[in-house]
Amino acid sequence: MNTILITTIVITVIGIIVGAGLVFTGKKFYVPVDEREAAVRECLPGNNCGACGYAGCDAMAAAIVSGEAPVNGCPVGGAPVAAKIGGIMGTDAATVERKVAFVRCKGTCDACKQQGNYVGINDCRSAALAGISLKDCDYGCMGLGSCASVCPQGAIKMIDGVAVVNPNLCVGCGLCVKACPKGLIELVPESKHVRVQCMNRDKGPIVKKVCSAGCIGCTLCTRQCQFDAIHMDGNLAKVAYESCTQCGKCAEKCPAHIITPPCPVKPQAQPAEATEA
Repeated sequence: MNTILITTIVITVIGIIVGAGLVFTGKKFYVPVDEREAAVRECLPGNNCGACGYAGCDAMAAAIVSGEAPVNGCPVGGAPVAAKIGGIMGTDAATVERKVAFVRCKGTCDACKQQGNYVGINDCRSAALAGISLKDCDYGCMGLGSCASVCPQGAIKMIDGVAVVNPNLCVGCGLCVKACPKGLIELVPESKHVRVQCMNRDKGPIVKKVCSAGCIGCTLCTRQCQFDAIHMDGNLAKVAYESCTQCGKCAEKCPAHIITPPCPVKPQAQPAEATEA
């Protein structure tokens, strides 16, 4: 009987000590959590699909609250979820412009010389890791489709040796940005169509030797812009999207034709057939 009593007392004392230790540790190492994070997490679908570019809905909620991700960053939830999250964050989701992926390379098979026929793993990252250069331009798209393989929406296709994004399908998740070993893909505001389609930072004569569709650093584009929206980053032209008015003067003057026009060409409406009287 005494043995049972002693055992009970010892276990009780140990339990009290452990409990007190847990309470102390919890208070000592307590990390405050923004209540908005839990509220935003409740709004998200909970699919943990990764289409937003984050590891899951928990990571996405944390990114939204920290300001790293926009309130409309969940492609699965769409506008209804964005509106709810915007209410929590005090931001009108309608004012947050959608971003789409843009490939800064125009080095197609005709424009940029191939160094040979590549036989190996059909993955840009693997080829880059092995130090393999597929084209004469070291900055250009390798054309093996690592970006296309990670796109959850099927918004990227390999066309004539270069990745091409369908902006109507792109949700701006950024997975392709992370997948490109050359750093050629960036997320740009959907309405900003004037973009420099090149990443070659070499001097003009060197660029012309390896690609007919590369920026030659002539600075003609910068001299046309009245709004200080395009600058030279070394030998490469770069657009400041927040300042660009989409006038298109830089695109008109670019001798290499690597600045995209201000608006996509829209098909003209066919005239209606005359009705018989």
